[in-house]
Amino acid sequence: MDFRPEGCIFDTKENQYHISSEKGIIEAIQNKTDVEAKAVMCTSSHDLVVDLPFGKGIIPREEGAVGIAEGITRDIALISRVNRIVRFKILALKKNGDGHTIAILSRKASQLDCISNYISELTSGDIIDARVTHIEHFGAFVDIGCGIPSLIPIDSISVSRISHPSDRFYIGQDIKAVVKNVTDGRVFLSHKELLGTWEENANKYAVGETVSGIVRSVEDYGIFVELAPNLAGLAESKEGIAPGEKVSVYIKAIIPEKMKVKLIIVDSFSELTDNHHAINYFISAGKLTTWRYSPDGSNKKIITEFK
Repeated sequence: MDFRPEGCIFDTKENQYHISSEKGIIEAIQNKTDVEAKAVMCTSSHDLVVDLPFGKGIIPREEGAVGIAEGITRDIALISRVNRIVRFKILALKKNGDGHTIAILSRKASQLDCISNYISELTSGDIIDARVTHIEHFGAFVDIGCGIPSLIPIDSISVSRISHPSDRFYIGQDIKAVVKNVTDGRVFLSHKELLGTWEENANKYAVGETVSGIVRSVEDYGIFVELAPNLAGLAESKEGIAPGEKVSVYIKAIIPEKMKVKLIIVDSFSELTDNHHAINYFISAGKLTTWRYSPDGSNKKIITEFK
């Protein structure tokens, strides 16, 4: 069974076979196979209408997501699925008054399967796949499997500080995340631990090099420039520099014991950063028990324990 985020199986040969004909749909019913298609409308009663090549699919409101029937999940979870791929199990086929086939679907059934056979087995330190579904100023909501949501708080996205999660992520982006803990069935995530330690990032640079960076903040005492998501340096003050700008910087000094990189801004570019790029993960699979960002000999200790 594939419990990846919604949208991950849509283009597979198996999924396209199941949604292309009544024969494929019947086989999916018999085998209780998860299927994906696009939701094209949410009715006034909050039933989701799904586009199928041979006809129409309906996900009744209470089958739209885990927790809808109990009032735990808000109906915005259904409304927000319009124009997006949804995963579901096919419960039945029936004919309407015009003789057209209508498939009765359940997204909730796929989610319950995912919870029982995947989510419930996650423990602290597990590295998982996720897909960004919604971004707020306080963090990024992600799909961790079959449309089940979780949140990566903004301060857990990277070590380098960002003003908004959209500085790092975009909606629809496939990312990795690490399970911080699981409490009462809710999965809490982090992301920064997968982006490398201070030393791993600093080792990619050398004193005397001129490299590119992104201005993250402008302070009275200097300008913080991000060299990598988990590595920032402090540049000397310079007029006309604004957060979000790309800059070229000269590396003046790298000081591991203080976790500092001293920079001089050589040039700036008014174009803002494009976040639509692949993330360079130092760790992308397996399980973490302890992650230490700070290098040996550093006066400051930055450690994450996964328990």
